[in-house]
Amino acid sequence: MYLALITALGVGGATIAGVLIGFLFQKVPHRFNDIILGFAAGVMLGAAVLGLIIPSLEEGQVWMTLAGILTGALFLNAADYLTPHLHRITGMEQEAHKNRNSSLNKVMLFVMAIAIHNLPEGLAAGVGFGTEDVGNAITVALGIALQNIPEGMVIVSPLILAGVPRLRVFFIASFTGVIEIIGTMIGFGAVSASSAVLPFALAFAGGTMVYVVSDEMIPETHSHGYERQATYALLIGFMVMILMDWYLG
Repeated sequence: MYLALITALGVGGATIAGVLIGFLFQKVPHRFNDIILGFAAGVMLGAAVLGLIIPSLEEGQVWMTLAGILTGALFLNAADYLTPHLHRITGMEQEAHKNRNSSLNKVMLFVMAIAIHNLPEGLAAGVGFGTEDVGNAITVALGIALQNIPEGMVIVSPLILAGVPRLRVFFIASFTGVIEIIGTMIGFGAVSASSAVLPFALAFAGGTMVYVVSDEMIPETHSHGYERQATYALLIGFMVMILMDWYLG
C-alpha cells in the first residue's frame, strides 16, 4: 500500500514536473517535440507489452488477455467521442492566436481529454502492483512517469495562448496529474480486493496504452515532417524499457 501510494505520487508528480518545464519552454520546436513524444511513445509501448500484457498472459488465459486489451481500446475509443484527440496541438495553438475567447472551450476540452486518458494510465500503474513482481510494477510506473513529462509540457502553451492566467494554468494542468494519482490507487485497490480480476485488469491497462500510442502519439509525431527522427526515438524509448525490465524485473 505504501509503495503504491509513493508510486502514485511519483506518476502524478511527473506530469506536474512537465508543466513546470512547459512554463520555461513555451514554444518548443516541432523537431524537438516530435522526438521527445516519439521517445515517450516507445516508453509507453514497452511498458504496455513488457509490464502489463505479458504478465497478464502469465497470470491467466490468453482469451482473458485478449478481451482485456480489446476492452481497454474500446474504452478510450468511447472517450474520444466525448473529447477531442490529443494530437493536432499545433492547429489549436494557431487558433488560439487568432481568437482567444472562441478557442478557450476547445483548449479546456483538450485538457479534459488528457485527464480522461490519464485515468487508465493511473490504473495501469496501480494494477501492476497486483502481481508479486514489484520490480515489474515499478518498471511500468517509471515508463508512465517518463511519458507524463512531455505530456505535461504540451498542456501549458495552449492554455496560455488562450489567455488563461499562469497560476490558473498550473492548477488546471496539475489536475491531469491528480487524476493519475486517483487512478493508480483505484487500480491498486481493485486488484488487491480480488486477484481474479488481475489478468483482465493488466490487459485492459495494456490495451489503453497501446491505443494511445497508435491513435494519439504516433500521428502527432508524424505530422510535421520529422517522422524518421520520431521513429528512432520510439525505438530508443522501447529499448530503454527493455533495459529497465531486464535490470528491475
